Amino acid sequence: MNYTFLLWVAIILASTKAVGLLARRIGLPEVVGYLIAGILIGPSGLHLIGMSGDNGVFLEFTSEFGVIFLMFEAGLTTDIEEMKKNLLASFVVAVLGVVVPLVCGMLTFSWYFHRDLSDYLTMVDCLFVGVVLTATSVSITVQTLKELGHLSGPVGTTILGAAVIDDILGIVVLTVVSSMKDSSEGMSGVLIKIVLYMVMIGAFLIVAKNAEPLLEAYSGLRRSAIFAFAFAFLLSFLSEELFGITDITGAYFAGLMLAQTGISPYIDIKVSNVINMFFGAIFFACIGIKVTLGGMDLSHWIFAILLVVVAILTKVVGCGFGAFINRFNLRQSLQIGVGMVSRGEVALIVAEKGRQLGLVSPDLFAPIILVVIATTLITPIALKLVFAGEQGAAAS
Repeated sequence: MNYTFLLWVAIILASTKAVGLLARRIGLPEVVGYLIAGILIGPSGLHLIGMSGDNGVFLEFTSEFGVIFLMFEAGLTTDIEEMKKNLLASFVVAVLGVVVPLVCGMLTFSWYFHRDLSDYLTMVDCLFVGVVLTATSVSITVQTLKELGHLSGPVGTTILGAAVIDDILGIVVLTVVSSMKDSSEGMSGVLIKIVLYMVMIGAFLIVAKNAEPLLEAYSGLRRSAIFAFAFAFLLSFLSEELFGITDITGAYFAGLMLAQTGISPYIDIKVSNVINMFFGAIFFACIGIKVTLGGMDLSHWIFAILLVVVAILTKVVGCGFGAFINRFNLRQSLQIGVGMVSRGEVALIVAEKGRQLGLVSPDLFAPIILVVIATTLITPIALKLVFAGEQGAAAS
């Protein structure tokens, strides 16, 4: 057995904590330090750690545990009543957060590379660039809002609700565009899967509600946390494998179902410990480690920068406007728009699907990766700025 992974974990834990503390000292969210630490120790920095080979596979799996725990905790700390009040707003934010980036991404790509949209296949290729920009990954946003103490407020719950809806809408859009190029997966089949998924979530919700007295009898006992973790992993697995919906959506729903039970405070403490001590650091560091920007010429660098600007503005404007017309004030609308900016691993998954179908050429991967990196780094910094001066609940 190769024990190098132990050294890698030691480097990740030490570097993320050191750079994270430095980030806090200069007024940045600690998660920004984690991301920078990953870049520094990865291929784009000192090249101490990479994501290839068996050790890379270990980091990939461990990172997946991190994001599942993170979204499970987000569900646990969600104010259910607040979410119900903001359900319509979440839906409108999600819809505009898909439509605006989709259209603008398509037009930007076609304009920059002089593509003729009247040609069907060319139009599909351009449209897919817009599909990549529709993705939203709120793992960074969740951690930052938690640090700022605004995860459970009206802005935080709207962002989380919109992100879940965005995930489902994104699957529908991805399937529609993919079917335009490849008809092997029918639209009707995907819609049926989404309906069945909602039915499954409803069934689990009924079970969790009826089991509440039994769960509360074990509040404060380790077995309650163990069974809760098992439930989160089960729902994550079913979401991804049976319905094609990201595992983190299942983890969030699992936390949401347990949010108002008597065991949720105890479980939240256990999840926070797991995230802060181990899995969270590895997840955020791995995002930075994956940064590789070699091989881009000047034309693609310019396009990448343009795409980053479009990626940021379309979410801020689209989602922010959706919040504004649902009676959030200008500042709250801006906060919601900024909270939806990060693309993260979701954009990479969408891009990989496009590569498999021939919708994304290899030279477009580097600009897409730059979008992921830039939005991931900018989101926590921008969130701190737009929440400046507001007093949030103490972060655990």
